[in-house]
Amino acid sequence: MSEKDLEGRVVLVTGASRGLGYAAAKNAAARGAHIVAVARTVGGLEDLDDDIQALGSSTTLVPLDLTDSEAIDRLGAAIFERWGQLDGLIGNAGLLGTLSPLPHIAPKEFAKVFEVNVTANYRLLRSLDLLLRQSDAGRAVFVSSGAALSAKPYWGLYAATKAALDAMVKAYAGEMAITNVKANIFYPGQVRTAMRAKAMPGEDPMTLPAPDDIAPKMVDLISPAYEKTGMRVDVLKGEEAL
Repeated sequence: MSEKDLEGRVVLVTGASRGLGYAAAKNAAARGAHIVAVARTVGGLEDLDDDIQALGSSTTLVPLDLTDSEAIDRLGAAIFERWGQLDGLIGNAGLLGTLSPLPHIAPKEFAKVFEVNVTANYRLLRSLDLLLRQSDAGRAVFVSSGAALSAKPYWGLYAATKAALDAMVKAYAGEMAITNVKANIFYPGQVRTAMRAKAMPGEDPMTLPAPDDIAPKMVDLISPAYEKTGMRVDVLKGEEAL
């Protein structure tokens, strides 16, 4: 994609205070976008703001817990009042949950992981759909995982949420077929993040690519130049239809 392919565009990134979301927000800003940065951690958002200002771009910081559905609704209204449209949505925020036999997972945790990984992304689409349609090239990409396909033992909760997310985005992409909106899924593979460290505590993180190495490939999917929809874009395996 071109160096400034997101010039003048408004891009919302969830989970923007660290890891892959932080890197994606920086990359999109470097390519010209104004970033609406959503996360719970104010300190991380402020650090991101400093980094993006140093790149010559700008941010709107939104400290928000994605389990607050009414706040997500207000976010859509606020974006409409300020810009009247949204050009890109990067749904990056997610929870790993406990890696455990399914019967051992507490119902409260099961519900929370689904709320963040699935329901929050539905609420974002519900709140932001009209704004994406107002763009000449609305783009939405959601971070998923190969766990959705492998569903290995002890990964049942996380895998189930990602499989649900994949199905939801596939359906939404089909619904948007005659619009300018494209919706896709991104599998980042193994990345040097806090979530990966929690899942694989014995792994040497320095053997993994950094978020800054992977983020540009995800940001490519919100470029107006990317015209495919309903795709699973896997860093390791390439892209295929969901």
